[in-house]
Amino acid sequence: MGCDGGTIPKRHELVKGPKKVEKVDKDAELVAQWNYCTLSQEILRRPIVACELGRLYNKDAVIEFLLDKSAEKALGKAASHIKSIKNVTELKLSDNPAWEGDKGNTKGDKHDDLQRARFICPVVGLEMNGRHRFCFLRCCGCVFSERALKEIKAEVCHTCGAAFQEDDVIVLNGTKEDVDVLKTRMEERRLRAKLEKKPQGHQKLRQGSLKKPALILERRKTTWLPKAQVGPVVATGSCFEKAGNPGG
Repeated sequence: MGCDGGTIPKRHELVKGPKKVEKVDKDAELVAQWNYCTLSQEILRRPIVACELGRLYNKDAVIEFLLDKSAEKALGKAASHIKSIKNVTELKLSDNPAWEGDKGNTKGDKHDDLQRARFICPVVGLEMNGRHRFCFLRCCGCVFSERALKEIKAEVCHTCGAAFQEDDVIVLNGTKEDVDVLKTRMEERRLRAKLEKKPQGHQKLRQGSLKKPALILERRKTTWLPKAQVGPVVATGSCFEKAGNPGG
């Protein structure tokens, strides 16, 4: 193995490089998740929205997807749960003053700074780069770190003061376990909304069905004619004669 003569191999000679490659891949994945639209794979630009599973999108890409759900779009599977624009929330993001992206250099070319995060937590100042867990509130769209939620426990948004519940908290780019929980909540929420609409529909139908007989009776009343005042009828043989009309 090249260790003859009593030479002792060093650690870097025994350990291969896949771990470094794995780290690079993980960093690249973080950059993609937090800087690029899940649908279009383009750099995230305002207005930025997030779905109920915590994925980030450019709003115009979502609108285009809803207008043209082509089967040829492989990336459409990542947004198959988005049925309308109501299923996404426009995010209120806090800019990172240290971010230097989208600035021109001496040659006039523009670049995006992917070393620093574009946005930060407005409460504790953490960068939104994937190294810290971030979330947003469905009720208002404000974004902040999970640490801010835990350290400053409140029933109102830290940024705008809107009241929220646990169901409103959506983890951004969470783990598989986070996505599974969010998916269950999403399905339960949509089922509740569907059930709440049904009684109203049945009530309208019932009201409509009650109006029809009344309408029919009203029509019948208009077609009824008063009975003619005639004298008693007596039978004579096989013919009928009116009483009081002799010789008829």
